[in-house]
Amino acid sequence: MLYLLHDLSRGWLVEHDLYRFTQVLDRIEFRALAAAGIAFAIVLALGPRTIGWLTRQKIGDAGLSDAECLAKHAASKANVPSMGGILIVGAICGSVLLVADISRFYVSAGLLVALWLAAVGGADDYLKLTAKRRGTGSRQGLYTWEKLVFQLGVGMLVGWFAFHQSPVTDPSSAGAKVDVATAVDVATAAPAVRETSDPEPTPAAAEAGDIRHVLNLPFQRTYEPGGQTLNPNLIFLGMPIFIIFATLMVAGMSNAVNITDGLDGLATGISAAVSIGAFVLCLIAGNQAWAQGLLLPYIPEANELAVLAGATAGSCLGFLWWNCSPAAVFMGDTGALALGGILGYIAVIIRQEFLILLMSGVFLIEVGSSFLQTLYFKLTGGKRIFRIAPYHHNLHLSGWPEPKIVVRFWIVSVVLVVIGIATLKLR
Repeated sequence: MLYLLHDLSRGWLVEHDLYRFTQVLDRIEFRALAAAGIAFAIVLALGPRTIGWLTRQKIGDAGLSDAECLAKHAASKANVPSMGGILIVGAICGSVLLVADISRFYVSAGLLVALWLAAVGGADDYLKLTAKRRGTGSRQGLYTWEKLVFQLGVGMLVGWFAFHQSPVTDPSSAGAKVDVATAVDVATAAPAVRETSDPEPTPAAAEAGDIRHVLNLPFQRTYEPGGQTLNPNLIFLGMPIFIIFATLMVAGMSNAVNITDGLDGLATGISAAVSIGAFVLCLIAGNQAWAQGLLLPYIPEANELAVLAGATAGSCLGFLWWNCSPAAVFMGDTGALALGGILGYIAVIIRQEFLILLMSGVFLIEVGSSFLQTLYFKLTGGKRIFRIAPYHHNLHLSGWPEPKIVVRFWIVSVVLVVIGIATLKLR
């Protein structure tokens, strides 16, 4: 809202020689970092009140576990308020609405993903955590298939609408979006047009396909050296395949973060690290010079998603203040489903699914260990690969203290983010 107000009043600000005091709002890097700071401050400031309200509502962990070997560990967390994801998602949405250009499709769709999945997770949390209060026979959360329907549904919607956004097929011929701060001549007090429109793509470019639908393989050059010509070996996804990719990324990442959320601060810290990596990738993807210079897909307006990524990172860091061991609050499905969905959504839009998956390696290990354990158990009639899944619980039962597991998984995640960013130069 703040950015839109600034945008609407730009002419008046320039006319009265006030634009020089507010022009920083036209810098996407500043607004993305501001979103991180605002989200962090919101979570920090509202944390005590939110935790107190959740406690009074008796929305606390039951201290139970399906695994007998984890009963003692689960009992130690009894009555810790859960469903703290409302604080995470609220801070993300609040900061994005404040400093992002919410007229952009990518931003509004990102908020839809966050709110949609938070609502699904919130319903599941509420049913599970209030079942005892509501009496015998009450539902113990949503059924797995119900959650999956909503996760797949939002992924399909995002995929369909993202696929049908305005095509930009040849960045060598398409006009770059102008940075408004450089477009305004303060000296002459003459505001320029906010952005240029993209010219019609050339026939050759149209034949090549829409760069927003490219299958961006690891280490693949999107452009030939020099950044002006598309790589002729690029693979462009048709609508059905693109929607499948989007659906699997959003739903898969949503479930991966949810499964990882089992130790104090574990999913929160990893999500913060991956969000910072996504923040960098968004700034690059939406900047034509940077993207072409690194031979990566240039996605016009995708840099606005850096605000969403920054808000996600800031919100996670703020929540970690309350969620670190011993946790004063848990995010629950409300936060976990939304955080994973946001990361998966960003990956699809900036065409960096493989790189985000690399940065999310710990999430993949966690969800992979659960999948393999379940599959092996069914195929062998009761045998197990791990003592218990997901993998962080296996380490816990092996004698690793909870804080050691969490901090080491954070370290691995930070290293994976650094490796992911470093590979941008390996084309």
